[in-house]
Amino acid sequence: MNDNSRVVFLDWMRCIACLMVLLVHSVEPFYLGDGGTLIQTRSDAVWCTVVDSPLRACIGLLVMASSYLLVPLKYDARTFFKKRFVRVLIPFVIWSVLYALFMPFGKDASSAVEALKHLVFNLNGDSGHLWFVYMLLGVYLVMPIVSPWLERATKREEEVFLTLWLFTSLVPFLRQAAALVTGSTELWGEANWNEFGMLYNVSGFMGYVLLGHYFKKYVGPLSWGRTLAVALPLWVVGYAITAAWFWSRIPTAYPVRDAIELAVDMEQSWRFCSTGVVMQTIAYFLLFRKITSDGAFYRRVVLPISKASYGMYLLHIFVLVMVFPWFNALPTPLHMLACAATTYVISAVIALLLQRIPYIGKYLAG
Repeated sequence: MNDNSRVVFLDWMRCIACLMVLLVHSVEPFYLGDGGTLIQTRSDAVWCTVVDSPLRACIGLLVMASSYLLVPLKYDARTFFKKRFVRVLIPFVIWSVLYALFMPFGKDASSAVEALKHLVFNLNGDSGHLWFVYMLLGVYLVMPIVSPWLERATKREEEVFLTLWLFTSLVPFLRQAAALVTGSTELWGEANWNEFGMLYNVSGFMGYVLLGHYFKKYVGPLSWGRTLAVALPLWVVGYAITAAWFWSRIPTAYPVRDAIELAVDMEQSWRFCSTGVVMQTIAYFLLFRKITSDGAFYRRVVLPISKASYGMYLLHIFVLVMVFPWFNALPTPLHMLACAATTYVISAVIALLLQRIPYIGKYLAG
């Protein structure tokens, strides 16, 4: 470690997970468009499947990074909320308003007013990536409740919870099976008057919180051989699940033009708490733990970007929308990669500059 307050592999992981997020968003225009599902060519469908399927682990990795650092809590709930919500909530509110006012570029006043009204109840479609912050704030609300249990829980008790959570990762696929058998996607007590089924409270992103804590407390250092022996099969099977489902749901006649529900169905295996994504997340986490490099590149590039990654996440859609057309002449995979890399660099520079603004920098970039 270069600094006693830093966990080096988490800084590397945060930087790379942020790049994965930007690449996910650079892929989306190749299967989404005109308010629905839009895939121009079979080649685009192939590249969306190949490139995006290993990337959805990015969100789980970011949640695990937070859990690894924060859980169990090191101070009382009031102090925790003050520290987390000042750093996360205020920049989130500022950028939510900026997206409502200015995204898409050239928005007229009446559209901005409607977007601001919508913001009272939910995010706007033009800032859909901010769903992550709503989720993260919800995780923070529960952390002071979960933390005392984790301090007392045994290894076996955590494993029981994680086993149940891993089972819930099958829910997107079980819903499809239920629909075939019963005509309804509702499971285990769900109904049109009750959305909270039997396993609701052991599903979702809190599983990644416990997973981060479990690795920190119970999974000691592994050799490269043992790491690869576990990580590679997990990644291969996880990738196969995520890619095979997405590809199998794409119609065979191109161009594909359909309602947004088709894309939602295609993305079932890409859901952030679904089986294949969870398997890949664990595989990546095991590999990231092997990173120990804390030399000049870490100090000058990785560490600053890691500290600016939240600000990058908040602002990057403004940048991505601007730079995406720059690469229209490139083949699809190069277009995706060039857009993501360019957005990453520009967003990092902007976030780092915002952080330097006296007094208000932390409220703009976290």
